[in-house]
Amino acid sequence: MTDSPTLASRRSAAAVEDTSEGMSYLETLPRRLVTVWLPLTIILFVLLFPFYWMALTSVKPDAELLNLDSASPFWTTSPTLKHYYALLFETAYPRWLWNTMFIAISATILSLVSSVFAAYAIARLRYKGSQTVGGLIFLAYLVPPSILFIPLSSVVFQYGLFDTPFALILTYPTILIPFTTWLLMGYFRSIPFELEECALIDGASRWQILTKIIVPLSIPGLISAFIFAFTLCWNEYIYALTFLSSADQKTVPVAIVTSFTDGDAYRWGSIMAGALFGSLPLVILYAFFVEHYVSAMTGAVKE
Repeated sequence: MTDSPTLASRRSAAAVEDTSEGMSYLETLPRRLVTVWLPLTIILFVLLFPFYWMALTSVKPDAELLNLDSASPFWTTSPTLKHYYALLFETAYPRWLWNTMFIAISATILSLVSSVFAAYAIARLRYKGSQTVGGLIFLAYLVPPSILFIPLSSVVFQYGLFDTPFALILTYPTILIPFTTWLLMGYFRSIPFELEECALIDGASRWQILTKIIVPLSIPGLISAFIFAFTLCWNEYIYALTFLSSADQKTVPVAIVTSFTDGDAYRWGSIMAGALFGSLPLVILYAFFVEHYVSAMTGAVKE
């Protein structure tokens, strides 16, 4: 038995009314304030407050930094650039910044090249135990770096790499490769396998498939892995503190702490100025590639 035209039109009108009711849920101002703007304001405050605090501390005079009873901790009435001058012209901060950039880029590229081969072999080549190998690689990422640096320090010293950038370039991949491999495995699995089958039928080799099909289609995943690895290298502290001792070889996270610490007294203005300058390259990197980063992480999580 079919519905009459009148009954069908009533049901259609009711459906439209229900839809409009659902869409109008956020049209009222009180509900929009509670469900949208209030959570966004809280999240924005939590995310941006550390940068505000760094910027504020870097322009505060020493008198206001050391005496909180007479000065407000949340703003300053007499900003100064003395801390930035001491950071840029009285220390080797440009050299530290170059060391950090060189080490982070070199270790990241080395890790990405290794991870591409490992992820493709695990995700695409059919052999017994591939899933087990993938799980073990991800479990290796869960090993704390504070445990690994003890045996690695002995290896670095025996090979004569102590107090050189190569000590970090060759040890950082031990903590980068496991996660980047797992990330790229998930992204490689999101690429249709039929593309490889067609290429194999046409006579393409595995190397050609990897370089001409998989890698070009995995650019968002590679960008995401690069950002993650670069960020981890840039902010790493334990290995850089252990393997580098001379002032001209140090990276930014270690150098700004050791250079602006006089016994138990910390020169917070210059430390925060160095931290603010050191975070700007990462902020710029995320600002340009955040869409690729999110899409690649979504593809990896689905897998």
